[in-house]
Parts: sequence; structure tokens; C-alpha cells
Amino acid sequence: MPVEKVDIENFLQLAEKFPVLDVRSPAEYSHAHIPGAFSIPIFTDEQRKIIGTAYKKESRQIAVNHGLKYFSERMKIIPGEVEDLFKSGSKDDSINKIFLVHCWRGGMRSDAVAWLLNLYGYKIYLLKGGYKAFRRWTLSQFEKKYALKVLGGFTGSGKTEILKELSRKGEKVIDLERLANHKGSAFGSLGENPQPSSEMFENLLSIQLWKSSKNVHNGNGKTKNEIWVEDESAHIGTVGIPKAFWGQMRKSPLYFLDIPFEERVKNIVNNYGIYEKHQLVNCVLKIQKRLGGMNTKNVIQFIAEDNMHAAFSVLLKYYDKMYGESLRKREDVESLLNKIPCRNTKIENARILLAE
Repeated sequence: MPVEKVDIENFLQLAEKFPVLDVRSPAEYSHAHIPGAFSIPIFTDEQRKIIGTAYKKESRQIAVNHGLKYFSERMKIIPGEVEDLFKSGSKDDSINKIFLVHCWRGGMRSDAVAWLLNLYGYKIYLLKGGYKAFRRWTLSQFEKKYALKVLGGFTGSGKTEILKELSRKGEKVIDLERLANHKGSAFGSLGENPQPSSEMFENLLSIQLWKSSKNVHNGNGKTKNEIWVEDESAHIGTVGIPKAFWGQMRKSPLYFLDIPFEERVKNIVNNYGIYEKHQLVNCVLKIQKRLGGMNTKNVIQFIAEDNMHAAFSVLLKYYDKMYGESLRKREDVESLLNKIPCRNTKIENARILLAE
């Protein structure tokens, strides 16, 4: 079974069926990687640094000699790591005999691991150009045109749950906040895992766009092209939405859930009132300059008194003002805006959206 080199499109198609092995260093993988890939490093971070220094200050041959020494040590371990990682209880483990391998630019690291695993009887596909080729592909995805349907609404409108319901009903949905591990506001990190790097967020989004762009047919045999996303600012926590894609979001039809203020306050209290008071206060302090001294003092006092309804009422008025200003800055907002009157924040609102 010879090792085969494939381009990025074929590599990603194969990656939907077979495991991807990222043989870059742990730090490279930790910063960002192809979503779903497993880390099987050929060098440690320190070893990679030594090789790089030798290449720059001494010679390519000395750097290669270092690499061969380190690889000879790893040769005894890598096949066992791969076997342990992909042991299957299935009688037919043929899927565990095929792996996709890549390094940074499709050079010696991936070639070495591919050669080694091939000796052990594995069928190996190598990514031409390595992770660098994947990054070029990732950035190109944001330049494509998509049929977006943007779900908007003031804070507390329950947009995330509506998106989940739309997905359950067979709609194409990309949950940007889930990819970013952040809910978008100053309180957005509460209850979330650490955010990915901006590069990793782009990688995750590009794969979601690629998958969502594939033709999906509904029960009537018609092709669904529209992709639902939530209305977001240019940044979600510490990660930025790619400029070209965000620009498309701003020029796409906006379905605005028009929900009464008190209903949204109840929803916010239910979602955020569960956190420790000191956590909530820390979040309030992040926006104190824009919130204003008196409002900040009042909100903190309300939280201390366990009066979450009063606290989030003040905060909601602030966020409503901010979102209103963002709406006014949109181009052609009058032609793009579709207001959807809703009595509450329940997921049944998804049916109203689909009827539009």
C-alpha cells in the first residue's frame, strides 16, 4: 500500500471517514490545528527549537542530523501510540488501517511518519503542502458568497436556543458562539471552556462553512442553501469573525426577534442568575466605563442584595442601547430588517421564523 499525496479538498473528504494525525510539535498543535486531528508529534517543542536554531545558525545538514537522532528515538514509540489511540472493539478494524498525516508544509516530518506507519501496514494519505495548505484553504472559505439568514434580537431573546431548534428542524445552522466558547457579552465567558485562538476559531468556522455549503435536501426534494447564523459584533470575546465573512453577515437578511423587555429580563436572570455574585460583579466591572459610574454602583448593589431582576434590568437597557446603535450603522438596514413579533423567548419562535 504505497503512501499517497492528496490535495486539501480530497484530504478533507477523506478526513470525514479516517483519522488525521498532526505530527507537528505540541505547541504548534495547541495553538491551532485541523479540527478533529489527533496530535502525534514527531518532535517535542524543545527538540523543534534545537533543530530550528541549528538550521539558522549552523547548516541544514546539522539540523537534519538532529532531526534523524530525535526521530530514531520516536520510531520505537509512535506505532504503539497510534495503535493505542485507535484501538477498536469492532471485529472489522479496517478503518484503523487508514490514516491521514500532515506536518507544517508537507515536508520531512510527515514523510518520515508516513514511511514508518506504512512499514507497519497502514495505508497513509499525506496532505500536499501540509497545514500551511489547509490555512490557505481556510482563509479562502471566507471570501466565498453564502446565502446567510442572520438571527438578531436584543440581549436575552433566546437566540442560541432558537438556533438549536432550527437545527433540529433540519435547517443549516452555524453557532458562532459555540465555536468561540463565548456568548458574546461581558458575561459571555461564564460557564464556558477557554476560548480557542483566533486561528483555531477560523479553522473551526471554515470547516463548518464547507460542510454547510454542501447540498442538503429537505423532505420536498428541494435544495437548502441558506445558513442561519446569529447576529454578532466583529469580535466574540477574544476572537474575531473573519472580516470578509462578517461583512457578508452585515449585508444579509436580518430576522429580528422582537420580544418584550420583561420577558428578556426573566430569561437573562434564569441563565445568568445562577453564577456566583463575585463572578457577576467581575463581569460588570469590565464594562463600567461604558455603563457609567452610577449604573455600575447600582448594579453591583443589586447583585449584593440578590436582586437579580433589578441588576439585569439595568444591564439590559445598556445592551439594548448598544445593539440599537449597531443596527443603525448597518447598510440598507430598512430593506434587510425583518421584525418578528414574539410574546416570549420560547423555542416555539423557531416555527414563526420558518413561516416567514
